[in-house]
Amino acid sequence: MLYEFWIAWRYFLSKRRTRFISLVSIISVLGVAVGVSALLVVLAVMSGFDTELKEKIVGVNPHLIVEREYGISSYDSLMEKIKTIPQIEGVSPFINGQAMLIHRQNVFGLVVRGIEPDLEIKVTRFDRYIKKGNFKIKEKEIIIGNVLAERLNLDIKDEIRLVSPFDGQSYLFRIAGIFHSGMYDYDANLSLIHLKDAQEMFGLEGFVSGLGISIKNVDLAQRIRQIIVKEVGTDYFVLTWMDLNKNLFSALRLEKTVMFIILTLIIIVAAFNIASTLIMLVMEKTKDIGILKAIGVTNRSIRMIFSLEGMIIGILGTILGVIGGISLCYLLKNYQFIKLPSDIYYIDRIPVRMERVDFILVVFFSLLLSYIATLHPAKKASLLEPVEALRYE
Repeated sequence: MLYEFWIAWRYFLSKRRTRFISLVSIISVLGVAVGVSALLVVLAVMSGFDTELKEKIVGVNPHLIVEREYGISSYDSLMEKIKTIPQIEGVSPFINGQAMLIHRQNVFGLVVRGIEPDLEIKVTRFDRYIKKGNFKIKEKEIIIGNVLAERLNLDIKDEIRLVSPFDGQSYLFRIAGIFHSGMYDYDANLSLIHLKDAQEMFGLEGFVSGLGISIKNVDLAQRIRQIIVKEVGTDYFVLTWMDLNKNLFSALRLEKTVMFIILTLIIIVAAFNIASTLIMLVMEKTKDIGILKAIGVTNRSIRMIFSLEGMIIGILGTILGVIGGISLCYLLKNYQFIKLPSDIYYIDRIPVRMERVDFILVVFFSLLLSYIATLHPAKKASLLEPVEALRYE
């Protein structure tokens, strides 16, 4: 194989009789490079979105929730039962509801979550997202998102009113904290109040909407769910964070697959360029093929020479594409020069996460397509007869 590679390399470096062939070779290398680079960047961004959203979602929501159709009454005993299950880190009661926020002349619909601050710390990361004020709210205190605070020009110790949909009564709250989760929907529409205030507002004295649960390993959520169902019985609904966001993550996976297929077409086009380059090279090197065969070079070696010629183009393009893709991913990750509108996307920047599996797949498919592109021209070269090849020179 040593001399086949040497001849293929000489063919690649030598000046072509037809400049057009050299141009097509360069275009082939660049085509593969662009395809590989685009694939690496897009897959890294899609993986980044997936990871970033997962971290954001499990940061502001419990890993699992236990609910009942008309609320849970004896929730203290239920919490103690759940705490005995292995892998459970924390359990916290909550009430979810909606209310109207009134401040001066402004009226907004608001999602209200009633919590026990001391227990909530063990279930979600809201305490880490507090930018101003304090997370451990008392009764008649409220925590709001930074987007809502900026929109209404609110700050710590300001007072707002919430109108309950249960009895139409308004309740006065003092702002005790402002959080920034990085997810626009939460930062603009979610507020946290004390559990006792939520029970009063929504007419749920002695009841809660459900229990939030955190576990040590979020990837074991489905397995822990099955254990909880056995413990609490079928009267309760037990949902994981994946169940609550199934459509979102399914859409992301589908987009990643579709983008992989679409961008692979760039490499396929480049592979056709490799094939056309080799066909033209075979025509140009007809005399060389005849001489090689005349001195005893086998058909297999001729095929090997032109296959290696095509693979050199594919490998060079892949290497350039990998360098370009990794460089662009590094720039996107560290300099964040592309910003996203946070009111449209869940996050305000392009996240980048290069997965080893994606990297291997892209390189593998690039080299595979490059190799497939060499098969027909290499076979055509090997089938040339020495006498026929020399006759046309």
